[in-house]
Amino acid sequence: MSESIYKIIDLVGSSPNSWEEAATNAIERAGQSLRDLRIAEVQKLDIKIEDGKPAQFRTNLRLSFKYQD
Repeated sequence: MSESIYKIIDLVGSSPNSWEEAATNAIERAGQSLRDLRIAEVQKLDIKIEDGKPAQFRTNLRLSFKYQD
């Protein structure tokens, strides 16, 4: 039986609309260069404010993916 090894990285996605869209943007972008994505864990949510109004929703994620041979 072979054992699996996973790498964990931190990502920050952003969106003008929502935290969910920010997370989706980060995951989809990571999926363009990383294979076998496994788990995304939300670490932090924040909002960039400009002129007293929300400008960017940001989602900080820990993302795991499987090492390939």
